[in-house]
Parts: sequence; structure tokens; C-alpha cells
Amino acid sequence: MKNKFRVYTLISLLISFLISCSDNLDTISDLSLTNFSLLNQDSLHTNFPSLIKGKIGIVGYIFTNCPDICPLTTNNMRLIRERIENENIKNVEFVSISFDPEVDKPSVLKKFSELHGVDFDNWQFLTGEKSVIDNLIKEVGVVAFVGDSTTFNDGTKTYYYVHTDRIQLIDQEGRIRMNYLGSKIIIDQIMNDVKLLTE
Repeated sequence: MKNKFRVYTLISLLISFLISCSDNLDTISDLSLTNFSLLNQDSLHTNFPSLIKGKIGIVGYIFTNCPDICPLTTNNMRLIRERIENENIKNVEFVSISFDPEVDKPSVLKKFSELHGVDFDNWQFLTGEKSVIDNLIKEVGVVAFVGDSTTFNDGTKTYYYVHTDRIQLIDQEGRIRMNYLGSKIIIDQIMNDVKLLTE
């Protein structure tokens, strides 16, 4: 009987610990001392992450030729944005960063974002020099490299990136606080985490 009580007590303590941990967001990486010079979808110069300083950042990593994960990630970010707008949460900035800058020029990003119904009011699509992008994705812990490619009879070529499926939550001080699967994100989870950062 005593052993059963001990087991029950230990389980209860563990559950309490896990619940309390879910209400705290640890710092995964501090980007506050970094800055990357990029271009947005309108070919305007901007700096990341300073463009979201003082705001909560929801950041996705994509390439426009992606057949599956990136469109899902972009759509999920759009759904998150709608929830944030509906719940009247202020000072949230959305950013999508391409890790395929040689193809994803600003005009390409703009067309891609328009196809996905993006409102640019608080959402920017960013690209830049390959060396800058490579350093950026390394800094944020995203992996992306060219995988299989196919060349068709007419000479056109299609290719795929093997890449991290990622949306990140960045706080007002430029610290990465959470990583999520971009294509499979649970919207209620990120909404709860966003609200923790507004408290």
C-alpha cells in the first residue's frame, strides 16, 4: 500500500512539474546581437532580426519551389495570423525567409506570397545574398541543402531541398523561444505560447 502511495505521489509531482514547465518558455538561442541585411518582397532593404525588435516574431523558413512542406508552413502561418488578428493580439510580426536566394528573388517571393493570400501589413518575405542566408539559417539552427534534381527533355530542371520543417517563435528581445514543425503546427499551442510572451 505504501509503495502504491509513493508511486501515486511521484506521478502527481511529475505531472505538476510538466504542467509548470509548459507555462515557461526557455531561451533556445539569443539573436539579439546578430543582424542580417536582407531584401523583402518589394526589394526594400531590411535587417533581421532587428525588424521585429520590440515585437513578437513568428518566423518560417521556406523555398518557393517546395512541393509540400513550405506551402503548408505558409498556410499555417496565415491561419495563425488570422487567429492573432481575431483575438486582437498586438505587436506580432510575421517573417518568411527563403533559403534558396539564387531563385527566390524579391519578385518571386511576392508572387508566391500573393498566391497564398498573404497580407503584407505585418508579414514580410525575405531573401538576400547566399552567404548571408547561409549564415542566417546556421545561426537559427535550420538545415537546408539541395537534394534530388531532375532535368527534363526541354532542358528545364526541377530540384528539391532537404530542409528543416520549422516555424520559430521569437520574443521581443530577439530570443528564439520555441521551435515548431511548420507543416504540422498545432495552432492552439503557438497561440498559448504567444500569449505567454504578452504577459
